[in-house]
Amino acid sequence: MRPAAVVTGGASGIGRAVVERLLEDGWPVAVLDSDRAALANAEGELDGEEAVFLEADITDEEDVADAFDAVVDRIGPVGGLVNSAGIARDLPLRDTSAELFRRILDVNLVGSFICARAALERRADTLSIVNIASVSGLRANAGRVAYGASKAGVKLMSEVMAVELGGEGVRVNCVAPGPIDTPMVAQLHRAEDRADWLARVPQARYGEPEEVAAAIAFLLSTEASYVNGQTLAVDGGFLAAGIIRRDR
Repeated sequence: MRPAAVVTGGASGIGRAVVERLLEDGWPVAVLDSDRAALANAEGELDGEEAVFLEADITDEEDVADAFDAVVDRIGPVGGLVNSAGIARDLPLRDTSAELFRRILDVNLVGSFICARAALERRADTLSIVNIASVSGLRANAGRVAYGASKAGVKLMSEVMAVELGGEGVRVNCVAPGPIDTPMVAQLHRAEDRADWLARVPQARYGEPEEVAAAIAFLLSTEASYVNGQTLAVDGGFLAAGIIRRDR
């Protein structure tokens, strides 16, 4: 029997695309999300699939422990974890409160840590963890002081995990999306924001959640069995770009 995959934030956006891709690949999948309405909608649309749907706050250790226990009881030990749950704000430094900074770190960084610990305690013979970082955690983008710091932390945390756990049959990697057409990005990016991003993406478009999901599916798979401690950018070339001349 194939071990379970857990996807946090799996009811929408990139997480939802990951859930659908992993189901196609034959994983039994546990969908964790704090949004009850989105979770119910996903459950209805994925009716009949080998999936369980659990409401959980990833910043609450007891809540996470209960959810992961339910995963093991219902679909088996954890062989894959995708930490996709996250929040973002696009605010300058001067408009970012300490309270908001702490909240973003708590969800994006501490929440991923809590879920990784829970997966380790309930792991199958092998475990692959993919954490979702961001190009904003690899390169300074205006308005991302809190979000960027949280995602930079996710990247380094993943590398430390990979070093500590690599000898135990556990791999830990990151995917760093660029601008992706998701509900969260739709709320953050105004028309002028989209123009700023598109001017700096060589492929001159936003990515699709399914394109990120494909990279995550690879990192979870046995095809990536010797890939550990890496961050794969799925960004249309954003991180590589310098001057882009569209008119030549």
